[in-house]
Amino acid sequence: MSRELLLLVDALAREKNVDKDIVFGALELALASATKKRIHDEADVRVEINRETGMHEAYRRWLVLDDEEVEIPAQQIGLSEAVEQVPDVQIGDYIEEALEPIDFGRIGAQAAKQVILQKIRDAEREQVLNDFLERKEHLVTGTIKRMERGNAIVEAGRIEALLPRDQMIPKENLRPGDRVRAWLMKIDRQARGPQLILSRTAPQFIMKLFELEVPEIEDGLLEIKSAARDPGVRAKIAVKSNDPRVDPIGTCVGMRGSRVTAVTNELSGERVDIVLWSADPAQFVIGALAPAEVNSIVVDEEKHSMDVVVDEANLAIAIGRSGQNVRLASELTGWTINLMTVEESLSKQEQETASTRRLFMEKLDVDEEVAEILVQEGFSTLEEIAYVPLAEMLEIEAFDEATVNELRDRARNILLTEAIVNEEELEKVADDLLNLDGMDRQLAAKLARHDVLDRDSLADLAVDELMEMTDIDEERAKALITVARAHWFADDKQ
Repeated sequence: MSRELLLLVDALAREKNVDKDIVFGALELALASATKKRIHDEADVRVEINRETGMHEAYRRWLVLDDEEVEIPAQQIGLSEAVEQVPDVQIGDYIEEALEPIDFGRIGAQAAKQVILQKIRDAEREQVLNDFLERKEHLVTGTIKRMERGNAIVEAGRIEALLPRDQMIPKENLRPGDRVRAWLMKIDRQARGPQLILSRTAPQFIMKLFELEVPEIEDGLLEIKSAARDPGVRAKIAVKSNDPRVDPIGTCVGMRGSRVTAVTNELSGERVDIVLWSADPAQFVIGALAPAEVNSIVVDEEKHSMDVVVDEANLAIAIGRSGQNVRLASELTGWTINLMTVEESLSKQEQETASTRRLFMEKLDVDEEVAEILVQEGFSTLEEIAYVPLAEMLEIEAFDEATVNELRDRARNILLTEAIVNEEELEKVADDLLNLDGMDRQLAAKLARHDVLDRDSLADLAVDELMEMTDIDEERAKALITVARAHWFADDKQ
């Protein structure tokens, strides 16, 4: 029987184009399954087939655990009982007992056959998938084999892929038999059906299409830095030239628009704006908002946002239909873009100036005139007044050296007092709040002044309440509350 088993393994490995070890592994599982049925359905059985002779041996085994952790006696054994059998055994080891090998010819064969075939099918599918992945093809071309609940099953060579309904371009009507291109979005090795998940709406898809149409990209002369899409309607791509002789926008457009037209046709008429990438974020945003003309930009590095000022005539163009232009520009550049008119910008500046002026008058105990001078000279925080180089402050014509030193001393004293108060407040704060993602000590101290002392107290707050208490922006407030509430939902799932 052992010789017949070796011949069977060899034949199956050749027929299914899988490694012999896979077939041996499947046979071992089948024999173990049959052996379990003979002794105890819950038993842990291991079967080992000799790869040279075809002979096989069976063992029943128990995992060694702490005595109080044993839950399944058929598979587990307590340490105190295990050391009686094997003196040097340790927790995590296995104790094995040899079993009489089951006669392979008399296996309850149907169950064994199913295990073997399923294992081989899985291995065969894994081999096909690995062959595909080795080619590093991110752009998949195939034929729609069938439609299942709105999703398309795409046949790409020897492999099947899934194009979900929500990854299809809206309003495109795909049918069985159609040739289709898509971007390989992810690989789901746990799926029982197609493991390749495709997308025709992802920004990466349009980038790959341009790589296909523009040879200069493959040659390294051009580079697509980013892309943003409103699938089927409009897209923006940012291009950069690595060769000063190559015009990035003209090269991507092609002769008489041939290259960009080919991409547009593949994307069901999606209009494509080609934007010149710039290492200067402000310049990049100006290009991304085209065709609107920008008057001025204020960059806030901390919030990673920009206030972009346009005149009334350009506001509607900058926003675009249903906010499309500014949304795509924001996705393309990775910056939050706040569009505003000249009047709105002036109004915001006046509010910020008034707020800073009040801060200086209250904290530094100075009159409006002194506070106004500080604002006009570009100071916006007490830290700047306290720690900016002395020489810079002495350049302010309106102040003499004594005034400058007095202002710096007052600012430093206030910051020191606030730091001491913060440390006292932080002593009341629970570790689960202090260690929360996105939390810092200054913010925790502000929360403590409002009796928000632990994670659950923060989780109970509404976003607007948190913003009012701490003066943080809405995005950060939402993120903090979401993190604070996460354990509630984890507890619910358990």
